[in-house]
Amino acid sequence: MPEQDYTWLPRENILTFEEISLLVDVFTGLGVDRVRITGGEPLLRTDLTKLIKLLSTKSSIRDLALTTNGFLLVERAKALRAAGLHRITVSLDTLRRQRFRELTRFDALRNVQDGLNEATKQFDAVKIDTVVIRGVNDDELIDILKFGQQLGAEVRFIEYMDVGGATRWSSNDVVPRNEMMQILEAHYGRVNKINEISSAPAERFRLEDGTTFGIISSTTAPFCRTCDRSRITADGIWYRCLYAPAGTDLRQRLRDGTSMTDLSKLVESIWKNRNDRGAELRIKDPDRQPLIPIETLRKEPHLEMHTRGG
Repeated sequence: MPEQDYTWLPRENILTFEEISLLVDVFTGLGVDRVRITGGEPLLRTDLTKLIKLLSTKSSIRDLALTTNGFLLVERAKALRAAGLHRITVSLDTLRRQRFRELTRFDALRNVQDGLNEATKQFDAVKIDTVVIRGVNDDELIDILKFGQQLGAEVRFIEYMDVGGATRWSSNDVVPRNEMMQILEAHYGRVNKINEISSAPAERFRLEDGTTFGIISSTTAPFCRTCDRSRITADGIWYRCLYAPAGTDLRQRLRDGTSMTDLSKLVESIWKNRNDRGAELRIKDPDRQPLIPIETLRKEPHLEMHTRGG
């Protein structure tokens, strides 16, 4: 959940499903073939399955995925699969009820676990994303990996990032990739790296029993130079980097009647000339502090990580 004094995006600014579909057409027309529905929490969007159906019919999209906190997943998983969703990722940072309540402000761990169980029945590919924070959940790596094993879901451990709403972030809170590996190898023994050519942010590994997992080391070992992702917020602001202070308003151009051709030219021009290296620049900062003060976040919700699809 965001901070209590969070400023919500005005409802009238939120893109309609038809507008989202048009923007997807702009990007797929330029070569994009993977689309992820994320948030915030996408399952809060009314009639989300209508959007999934709209996008799943596009032959240009070879991979249609969704990231959710899992609170509402148990009653939605079947409908999402029927609508044409390919894959699903669930964010889960702890398996302990009290910790879950402290992190999310809801006593809903059972909801998420039940949702994950249902998702693995409906989808062939399910992932669990776990942000690892020192002193908070770094003693649960083995438990979470075993939980994923039991479900048949691949776990991805993510270094704690200092972007958007991470207003309490400290470099001391980051558990780096190497330390995670030490914890896992101390328990499992040899861990083999999976060598694959991919622009995906996670390094993937395999245990001796065949279990696979990933680590996203975006704080200590940024992947800016191979990053091929960009994000459009719920109200149509296009960001090329999670660390970017500003984006491009595509919604207003749509509503002003800008043609698809002109939108495509704009997107292509901006993408070709992008030079975003946010994470790389941050790692060079000798006095690395939280990226954005909470006072600023309360005035500008677009700076929140969950607003821009983190």
